Amino acid sequence: MSTEISFANNYRDMCERYGTAAGFQFEFYCSRCHDTWRCPFEPYRGGRLAEWLNRGISTASGLLGSVGSGVGSAAEGLAGSGWGSARDASFQRAIKAAEGHFNRCARCACYVCGRCWHPEQGLCFSCAPDTAGEAMAAQQRGLNDLAMQQAYDEGQRRGQEYDARTARQLVCPQCRTEAHGGRFCPGCGFELAQQRPCAGCRAPMPDGAAFCPGCGHRQ
Repeated sequence: MSTEISFANNYRDMCERYGTAAGFQFEFYCSRCHDTWRCPFEPYRGGRLAEWLNRGISTASGLLGSVGSGVGSAAEGLAGSGWGSARDASFQRAIKAAEGHFNRCARCACYVCGRCWHPEQGLCFSCAPDTAGEAMAAQQRGLNDLAMQQAYDEGQRRGQEYDARTARQLVCPQCRTEAHGGRFCPGCGFELAQQRPCAGCRAPMPDGAAFCPGCGHRQ
């Protein structure tokens, strides 16, 4: 019969199999704010024993030769054979300890820390947001919405005064500086959007035109 495993998606395995730091440790985190909690470190004696044997064997390798290498491999094999069951047992103990630091939401089934938890309702703050916090956020949204509407209205008022028929150049033809629709180039001072009038009918002439499109007068 399989056993349900809690915290299946919100933990980090920090275990080390071999070496002087061989041992078991797991880090759990809140599904809402991602604050973490680490269980106490549990040393893995088999992995540390293999490290000590390998160090001793490497020191005496000239005397033991291939025999020493075989002893080291046997020690690592012995440590590795017990690793899986020892890790599983340590993980179960870590889960039991983590259950005292996290709460399981009855609605979304996520595990959250005490700061993200409604103890009276048995729900996390994602499912049941704090009333005072939501009220303040709603006030700020209302303030922002009204300010944006007033700014939009002011923009429309200014738009009524904007001369949309006047030709404007966005890039200076002399120095290629962005002019943003101004009359003069901010880079070199060149007067922008100049249109010479037709010598015959005085209508604005397109750039590069040899004849007036209005009266056909040669320029």
